[in-house]
Amino acid sequence: MRREPNPLLHRHIAEAGLSHKGLARRLNDLGQARGLLGLRYDHSSVLRWISGQRPRDPVPGLLAEIFSLRLGRPVCAEDIGMPESAVPLDLGQEFSHSWQEGVRIVTALWRADVARRRFLIDSTFAVGAGSAGIVRWLTFPGEERPAESGPRRVGASDVAAIREVTRSFGELDNRFGGGRVRAAVVKYLDTGVAPLLSGSYGEATGRSLAGAAAELTRLAGWMAYDLEQHGLAQRYLIQALRLARRAGDDGLGGEILAGMSHQALYVGHPRHGLDLARAAQVAARASGVATLQSEAYALEAHAHALLADPAACATALHAAERSFDRRTPDEPEWIGYFDEAYLSAKFAQCFRDLGEGPHAVRHATRSLEMDGRYVRGRMFNLTLLASAHVLEGEVEQACAVAGEAMTLAEGLESARTRSSFADLCRRLGPYEREPVVAAVLDRGPV
Repeated sequence: MRREPNPLLHRHIAEAGLSHKGLARRLNDLGQARGLLGLRYDHSSVLRWISGQRPRDPVPGLLAEIFSLRLGRPVCAEDIGMPESAVPLDLGQEFSHSWQEGVRIVTALWRADVARRRFLIDSTFAVGAGSAGIVRWLTFPGEERPAESGPRRVGASDVAAIREVTRSFGELDNRFGGGRVRAAVVKYLDTGVAPLLSGSYGEATGRSLAGAAAELTRLAGWMAYDLEQHGLAQRYLIQALRLARRAGDDGLGGEILAGMSHQALYVGHPRHGLDLARAAQVAARASGVATLQSEAYALEAHAHALLADPAACATALHAAERSFDRRTPDEPEWIGYFDEAYLSAKFAQCFRDLGEGPHAVRHATRSLEMDGRYVRGRMFNLTLLASAHVLEGEVEQACAVAGEAMTLAEGLESARTRSSFADLCRRLGPYEREPVVAAVLDRGPV
């Protein structure tokens, strides 16, 4: 589409007596003063804006502020031909066709999230959006070459920085829950990663950049899921999936599909969760990551358990065990959390939801032999064991374990931990007259 020139911007530049280079320099300096370290605009950027290109936010507002100071009168973004763009209500639900379109969508999602746009926070889980994402992932051609020629040169050190930030934020998420750090993650995506996606890089760097951005976008989505902001979480996971496709990374794409399956099962859509788990299996086979294959089969098994199909569940659990036995030491770092304890927890979930108490207790007990860094995960596994004890009528044991879970949950800002404990309280409800149970129920969801 041919852009219309922006005479309002041209007129303000002339009135202010600024050169294109001088305006770009003032913009970069003002951005740095505001903590926006990624701004690297030059005279050619200004020429593109005069020709009709609209820069990403917050640049229009910064330009208006520069003109206000220079001209001694209030100037807003509309005055310079850059009115606030309308944000579509389905922002982030689309698995884009092109690299440039995808960058525009994901950066707009980050920007709207930073602005706390109400429609994002209030949005609900959409099965149709997830299904479309599966189809696009499976059918999108693999020859896409992500490359850009923006104002800032992007290199390996920029990609390494994103990965290190992701690792650090991931550790904090596991220790304290998504609510403690998610705002910082989204701000970093908006101010630190978005300028890089619009920078200058070739195909190889572009793929690495897309992969690093996918991992951090996935983490931001997982944190939203932990806060039970399900519509927002789904949008992030879809965009992470699209970035993984741009990176050409089947394994990472499979891990994101597995996360989408996890969420679908949690919100009560087991058939959709089953579809996502099977799509994750396709990606896992293409990647050759055995642990990811195990995870995808375990998610399929959980879907069958929720659908009350014990035979299909058993078949999938057996496949999960066989895949797990084929794992190798050189697997990606992002799958490192899926160890024997995690697999045991998935087994315990399946058996609990099928009503098989003894198996649920045995596997839930084994799930506690886990890495101590995963505080939230341990809380989930403790409530899982407690609910398995309730299934067996072992109320005192359930309450003892519940006490441990509540102690851990006190340091977590996680809606899922509260829901997990609320579910345990419901299971304990029939025994509410017993003193040990009453003490747990009085303490209530954290």
